[in-house]
Amino acid sequence: MARKAAYQKNRRNKTGKLLIITVVLLMLVVVAVKSVELREKRAMYTAKEEALMQEIEAEEARTQEIAEFEKYTQTKKYVEEVAKEKLGLVYEGEIIFKDGN
Repeated sequence: MARKAAYQKNRRNKTGKLLIITVVLLMLVVVAVKSVELREKRAMYTAKEEALMQEIEAEEARTQEIAEFEKYTQTKKYVEEVAKEKLGLVYEGEIIFKDGN
């Protein structure tokens, strides 16, 4: 009877060990899958961050251009150009040559 009890105890130990190994392996698989998913998300967010940084730089450059144009529109030179091109105005005594076409 002692043999039978020892055999059953040994069998339960093997079953317990097998169950523990199975649980640990399943946990490892889950961790590996989640790790891959997190790496993919990280790569996606890094690419998105780079794209947004480029957009920010482009918008900052555009803001600078707009500020420079605003300063330019306040000058006398700009007013003269608009008056000549859009309105066809000229200074007194200025000669205009037109194309014969």
